[in-house]
Amino acid sequence: MDSLSLILDDMHFDGVVFASTHNSTPWAWRLATPGLAAFHMVTSGQAWLLREGEEPLLVQTGDLIVLPAGSQHHIQDKPQTMAVAQDLLPHMAASELEPQKHGGQGEPKCDLISGHARFDVDMAAPLIAALPSLMHVRGLGEAPPLWLAIGLQFLAQEVAAPRPAQQAIINRLGDILFMECIRDYVESVPEGSGNWLAALKDRALSNALAHMHRDPRRNWTVPELAQQACLSRSAFADRFTQTLGEPPLTYLTRHRMRLAARQLSGSGLSISKIADLVGYSSEAAFSQAFKREYGTSPSVWRQQRLAAVNPIAVATTNGDQQAAA
Repeated sequence: MDSLSLILDDMHFDGVVFASTHNSTPWAWRLATPGLAAFHMVTSGQAWLLREGEEPLLVQTGDLIVLPAGSQHHIQDKPQTMAVAQDLLPHMAASELEPQKHGGQGEPKCDLISGHARFDVDMAAPLIAALPSLMHVRGLGEAPPLWLAIGLQFLAQEVAAPRPAQQAIINRLGDILFMECIRDYVESVPEGSGNWLAALKDRALSNALAHMHRDPRRNWTVPELAQQACLSRSAFADRFTQTLGEPPLTYLTRHRMRLAARQLSGSGLSISKIADLVGYSSEAAFSQAFKREYGTSPSVWRQQRLAAVNPIAVATTNGDQQAAA
């Protein structure tokens, strides 16, 4: 597998949450999905996207807008609309296929499919940080991307009427459209741009990244990674550091820590087992590396994450521990 595929696999995509809306002037929605990529597809009509500190952006029929970090924004009938923006996120939870009517009784009308992707926020953080705050893929013009035209046609057909496995198919389609956006952006990143995604276009660095992501448990050395890149040790280390902004083994350690964080928050494995899974034979060495990255020990970090998700369970666990003591 290529390095981008492995990076996307590490993000653990879990489909999309979406809402279909039929909007009549005046109308306005607001949306924020921090850390999770939000998107809007205009299937008919047009809309305006507003973000703080940015010029209003016209979004037309066939366009796909992706905000990789899920930053707060409004999408509405015109830049100075008369409508009060409503929160779109609660309507996504139901993932209703039947378009929800919104706004007034005026013209023109706009049909939107909006949503956000579901993936591991911690594992996705480096990629999301490297992407622009907004990606606008235009469906109109001389040469719209073939994948977007096909995707919108497929989506329109899928939401036209209830069918078996509809939600699963829409989930996969949403993932694919987001990945296509990322792929297009990676292909457009120029060399020497200072964006580490340029490494994915560099065969030498991409090979090394693929090996690190495929086997993060292995005790990689710089000479071994340089061999995979078909470069000398010094040439590889210099090119990697210049392109990705950090030395190879620093990148590997931070990737291991993200993998460990995923295990700590999503599994009941012991700290020592997680340390072994991410390439540490010593629990103490693993704990030190984790604390350098996250500012706290693995056990405390796990407890904090658990408390954020289920405070009752943590309170019960602490009570049981005190009683046992």
